[in-house]
Amino acid sequence: MDFDRHCTEIVTQTGLLRASLPGVDQRAPVPSCPGWDVNALLRHVGEAHRWIGATVAVPSDTPPPQDAVRQVTGHTDTDPVALGDWLADGAEQLAATLRRAGPDGPAWTPIPDGLATATFHARRMAHETVMHRADAQLVIGAEFDLADDVAADGIDEWCELGSLPMMFDVHPEQRELLGPGRTILLDGGEGGRWMMDMTGARLDFGRTTGDETATTTVRGPVTDLLLMIFRRKAPGDLDVTVEGDSDLLRFWLDRVSFA
Repeated sequence: MDFDRHCTEIVTQTGLLRASLPGVDQRAPVPSCPGWDVNALLRHVGEAHRWIGATVAVPSDTPPPQDAVRQVTGHTDTDPVALGDWLADGAEQLAATLRRAGPDGPAWTPIPDGLATATFHARRMAHETVMHRADAQLVIGAEFDLADDVAADGIDEWCELGSLPMMFDVHPEQRELLGPGRTILLDGGEGGRWMMDMTGARLDFGRTTGDETATTTVRGPVTDLLLMIFRRKAPGDLDVTVEGDSDLLRFWLDRVSFA
């Protein structure tokens, strides 16, 4: 997926999230986001879009304040029409800001070494919105549908960020993953294949096009693989099969979340 498609998906996924609002109890808890109810989830999405929009609009070495992104509980306004309009406006504004900046527009990011551009934020916000739409769908018990190329790009991004050396500083427990024979293959068939290689000095996650085998293989639709690695659902609750060492899969999933 390219920059323009990521901008488009921010708006598309927000529209799908908005469409699920009527009839939803906004005080219902969101199990995949402990401590949040649906209202807090929606406010987080809208505030995140506005925060990233401000980050991209005025390039700086430091981000703007993000209190509104984090302090999303306790709101009393639950009018679904007003909240839906607010969500849609934020997504549209963010997409427009990103497009004005262009893919190479400079922007602060939390990731070092060459990723400080609007491209990073367009992709991150597209998949942030995707996953929080999944959170909302899980609350209401609705089927979560996602285009295979969007799901595959989400796995690609997850692998790229999860392989960054800085993750050991952010999540020291991930060092426990390293060891001989620790490989996990995510096989999404025509949707893509990804190897999680933990046998070296660093985590190496990413696409593979060969016929490599692994200690553990998880096969299933790419959307289900995406939900699994973001820990929105357990493997047993998804349409996936696990071959090989299932204990390694559990050990890995317990330590690799970053979003």
